Amino acid sequence: MALRFFNTLTRTLEEFQPLEPGRVSMYTCGPTVYNYAHIGNFRAYVFEDLLQRHLEYRGYEVNRVMNLTDVDDKTIRGCRAAGIGLAEFTQPYKVAFFEDLDTLRIKRAQNFPEATASVNIERMIEMISVLIERGHAYKADDGSVYFRIRSFPSYGQLAHFNLDELQPSGRVRSDEYEKEQIGDFALWKTWSEVDGDVWWESPWGRGRPGWHIECSAMATGILGPKIDIHCGGEDNIFPHHEAEIAQSECVTGHQFVKLWMHCRHLQVMGRKMSKSEGNFFTLRDLIEKGRTGREVRYVLLSVKYREPLNFTIEGLDAARTAIARFDEWSRRLAELAGPNGEDLPEELHPEAFGEALDDDLNISAALGALFTLIRDSNRLLSEGKLSAGQARTLLDWRSRINGVLSLDAEEDAIPEAVRQILEKRAEARANKDWKASDLLRDELLDLGWQVKDTKEGQKLSPRATAAVPA
Repeated sequence: MALRFFNTLTRTLEEFQPLEPGRVSMYTCGPTVYNYAHIGNFRAYVFEDLLQRHLEYRGYEVNRVMNLTDVDDKTIRGCRAAGIGLAEFTQPYKVAFFEDLDTLRIKRAQNFPEATASVNIERMIEMISVLIERGHAYKADDGSVYFRIRSFPSYGQLAHFNLDELQPSGRVRSDEYEKEQIGDFALWKTWSEVDGDVWWESPWGRGRPGWHIECSAMATGILGPKIDIHCGGEDNIFPHHEAEIAQSECVTGHQFVKLWMHCRHLQVMGRKMSKSEGNFFTLRDLIEKGRTGREVRYVLLSVKYREPLNFTIEGLDAARTAIARFDEWSRRLAELAGPNGEDLPEELHPEAFGEALDDDLNISAALGALFTLIRDSNRLLSEGKLSAGQARTLLDWRSRINGVLSLDAEEDAIPEAVRQILEKRAEARANKDWKASDLLRDELLDLGWQVKDTKEGQKLSPRATAAVPA
């Protein structure tokens, strides 16, 4: 079965054919490092991780670039409010982002270019100069350089709107805006007092790049003028990705991206995530509450990217149960498996997992196929009808799909808050303070962890929220 993905540009399912056989170039919009990334951000990053892993599962070599936006309106406001330089302000959030990637088992891209790197600033200035020379951009009376959207007849093709119907007027200096505010957008923003010491020299005077030109420069600078896949959240479609297309194609003369893929928004407990609603979570918030990266990854992974995801505590509990079922199945296979594989019984269909992902990354169907296989093979194990060779074949297949799902238990870390309670409980038991020991055990249960006291000491494991089905 050929791989098929939904292209936002054409609004159709298309058979995937990379520009170069066997190789895929992929650009993914990364974080704006003005704060810790929240779980809505990570919904997009986990989707992109699943896409890369499945392409590799199907034998493709993937060259992925994820940018770090470390200069824009938000980062400048943040560093000014903190009273420190831009680099000093953004650095802790860059470090935290990579820590969070590891917690969620998201593969590292081959490149993480930073917008403020001198090579990228130079590339942005070079592209803007070409756009001015070709009549696609101009320096306005406010000193900034703007892209002339009327010079690119295809503007609006990705967001699927008619430029004539919107009747654009004026210019837009801010990085983010709605279609109703459409106008010529900023490529280079002349320095103003609110920018403080954030500026670079350019042919148009001191200033800084607009957000949109940053990604165009980094994407084409590293991957070249034509890219196989560009991903992001649906909120990136307009204006960001629309602007990227216009800028890039007016400079290179080539179609910028062959396949555009966007994931839907994440809601929390049925509502838009918002601090005022009390449903705003960073990954760190969830880890402090006793959840694991593996559980959060499973929830973010488990719904198809083109469908809205409702993130709930009940969903995290269900993830824990599903993972426990996966772990127990893996343990049973490992106990039986011999050194050499054998053909599987006809009733088991491991190929259904990959086929589901081939169909527009349908992870819901893929997980359904996986747990159907777990159920059926567990039954065969219980009935003594699965041979050691067949267990080896299943275990080897499990290892391959784990390269896609990344759910292995040994990769998980015990949250620091849980570790501290466990240490206090060990101390209480050493002092024969059984009441304190019981209270601390209950605290661990509230955080979703159960502890057993053995001759070897305390044994900690995630608390199953329901009996693990066969």
